[in-house]
Amino acid sequence: MTQQSESTSRTTTSGTANSRTATTRTTTPGRGTASTTTQESDAPPDPSPFAPPFPPLAAPRPLNERRVWPRTFHDRLTAPLPGIKALARFAREGAVRPGREGLADIPRLPFEPGPLPRVDARTVAVSWAGHASWVVRIGGLTVLTDPVWSRRILGTPARITPVGIAWNALRRVDAVVISHNHYDHLDAPTLRRLPRDTPVFAPAGLASWFRRRRFTQVTELDWWEAAELSGVRFDFVPAHHWSKRTLTDTCRSLWGGWVLTAPDGQRVYFAGDTGYGHWFTRIGERYPGIDLALLPIGAYDPRWWLSDVHCDPEEAVRAAQDLGARRMAPMHWATFVLSAEPVLEPITRVRAAWEKAGLDREDLWDMPVGGSRVLG
Repeated sequence: MTQQSESTSRTTTSGTANSRTATTRTTTPGRGTASTTTQESDAPPDPSPFAPPFPPLAAPRPLNERRVWPRTFHDRLTAPLPGIKALARFAREGAVRPGREGLADIPRLPFEPGPLPRVDARTVAVSWAGHASWVVRIGGLTVLTDPVWSRRILGTPARITPVGIAWNALRRVDAVVISHNHYDHLDAPTLRRLPRDTPVFAPAGLASWFRRRRFTQVTELDWWEAAELSGVRFDFVPAHHWSKRTLTDTCRSLWGGWVLTAPDGQRVYFAGDTGYGHWFTRIGERYPGIDLALLPIGAYDPRWWLSDVHCDPEEAVRAAQDLGARRMAPMHWATFVLSAEPVLEPITRVRAAWEKAGLDREDLWDMPVGGSRVLG
């Protein structure tokens, strides 16, 4: 992990009771570190959720900015990718899908499609289309997360539940956020349905994929960077994961989650795809007052193979606590069979873990595919 990936800037303080010296170190890829020392007053820090005193939030970057990135982001991995021994064990054990008993509960998976709730610019609402695809209504915008409306994705059996939200129910899509380039999160057939001037927020290194498909408003960000659209702030934050789409592009683009902040301060955290680890605490410190965390709870078995990149249900509950989130909505289950756990096990275990942690049952938004909730 490089110093750059930890933070875009840092502040240290020293001095008397009446003043302090602030040293700001800014790391720029390929240009090293610059330091600037200034005198600051001893006024109390700004309590606003938009600007916690430490660490500082980055100023929003310009939309559709053209940028140059490193050739690889391997230095951002928080665990090594599987080696030859792990691949051989995986091939030998072959635990890729649940057995017949684990698949028997497919008819019991929660699927209750309903209309999108009516909202205004001061209301935050989320609707689950399935897997990691959400319709987030925030600050008057309609935002899609990792939109996958396809019946199939490469290398995976067809969906085991239909898409929970009809495409024609999306009267307007104001923005799309992408967590990383795996096929179950970046789906070309779905994205082709969008107007090419739809604003897209993507990880560093992924804009070229969209521009080759004629998208004209693509903003790619590094960890801890942000952009704004119509008063809504889009912050890209770290995740314990990786990226790969072809045989030759492993970790050539970044991966992460998104914190969406409305003009009135309401916050939704979309984790994308991630294992459990230290980033959740740091995200919670930098973005206090997360009202809702959309967290993955599936695709975790076998643990020796997937623990570094996918949370299990108990880890997802722990992550919600680390984030300081007021509510959690589970995702990344009940849609595609990606691993060996029984299809109903993720929701059973997350409910048990939530209860064991002593958390308010009303704050676990375990929605069916197609369900919606509105923040009060």
